[in-house]
Amino acid sequence: MKTILLMLVAIAIAVPAFGLTFDQNVTPDVIFGSGNDNGSFTVDVQNNIELGLRGKLRFDASNQPQNIFNSNGDGTYSFLAGAAPGGFSWLPNSPTTPVWNFEFTVNVDVASGGVNKLDDFTFELGLDDHPGSDETNFLVFDPITPNVSVPYYDHAIGDNVGTVVSAGDGPTYVGYLAAYNVAQNSWNYEFFNDAPWDAFDPAVPGIYTIYLKAFQGTTEVAYTEIRILVGGAVGVEDATWGGVKSLFR
Repeated sequence: MKTILLMLVAIAIAVPAFGLTFDQNVTPDVIFGSGNDNGSFTVDVQNNIELGLRGKLRFDASNQPQNIFNSNGDGTYSFLAGAAPGGFSWLPNSPTTPVWNFEFTVNVDVASGGVNKLDDFTFELGLDDHPGSDETNFLVFDPITPNVSVPYYDHAIGDNVGTVVSAGDGPTYVGYLAAYNVAQNSWNYEFFNDAPWDAFDPAVPGIYTIYLKAFQGTTEVAYTEIRILVGGAVGVEDATWGGVKSLFR
């Protein structure tokens, strides 16, 4: 994960209204891992594309994952500040592992028309590491399309009828993108804390914005956005989007 090609950008707030739906199930279901519940996603569905994001409690007091999403029903998700009590087995007791994950889902053929596949589109994921709400610094990259540094991702990939596969090499992954329409994963900010983005501190209360876009060519065709409220942080009030101002709409 640390080899992902990333772009650091600074973005100031802009506030035009846009429409998302909250606390939604996604199509066809949650397909990554086992025992993960559907629901609590902040979703955009347009142009036959469904994009979803949510927060999740990845590490409880016993260092175990839970189907606890702490959704506030408006695109925000609240979690305690602080590092995970044990963290990942491959990186135990890291002070930069938050207790929460963010989870994303992409479905480019919600209507099951059989035409759209993942490789017909490109995507953009933005991860904010700035705890304030007035300005944000984003790591921006395509979380689906392979590149020289990342020939494949370990996403759960599938379709609307229950197929679930995961690639172990680049050629297989490219073949899956051409054959299927769904990709999902659950990621932690720990995966992205190399320089120049190594100042993230899960113990600092703050507001962290995450967005996901889909593009067909150069045209944006779907967009969703959430905010993780850490340690009692309060979102920016605005009635145009469920109580939270968007940075991009």
